[in-house]
Amino acid sequence: MSAEERRESVVRAAITEFARGGYNGTSTEVIARRVGVSQPYLFRLFPNKQAIFIAAAERCLESIRGVFATASEGLEGEEALHAMAEAYQRLIVHDGEKLIMQMQTYAAVAAAEASGDHAFGESLRAGWGQMWDEVHLMLGADESETTTFLAYGMLVNTLASLGFPAEHRVWSGFYDSARPIV
Repeated sequence: MSAEERRESVVRAAITEFARGGYNGTSTEVIARRVGVSQPYLFRLFPNKQAIFIAAAERCLESIRGVFATASEGLEGEEALHAMAEAYQRLIVHDGEKLIMQMQTYAAVAAAEASGDHAFGESLRAGWGQMWDEVHLMLGADESETTTFLAYGMLVNTLASLGFPAEHRVWSGFYDSARPIV
């Protein structure tokens, strides 16, 4: 395997392991073992644990942006919103690992920020900024509607994390309108 292929394997393994144990509860040894490499080799691919976590979190954001782009292709306005919301709901229901990784990301960045490490969240904030920009363009919406769409998605994340079933009435409201129906 090339180094790039190994990096890809590490990112996939890191998503799984960080989703399970969070940033502080996941060792690089566990990730290396899952990939089938030594820890020293892992650190030739990534400079440190934080870089591995950031790569995994960024991959999740890329995946979500890709889901939105595919769902909204050729659509505008309400049609794009509905397609994106339904595609996101399918993603988090059928690939819960990405949802859990998202939630672990928020927790890790919040903990780092609270301890004064503002650099940890820098690239992740940039990734969210990119997601906002792309969603804004895909929806062709004003700033308030884009913000509402993403905020409603965070509500759906929270409901899914708490174990509410996809049939829950708030979930269905997610794609019934650009404005939340609670």
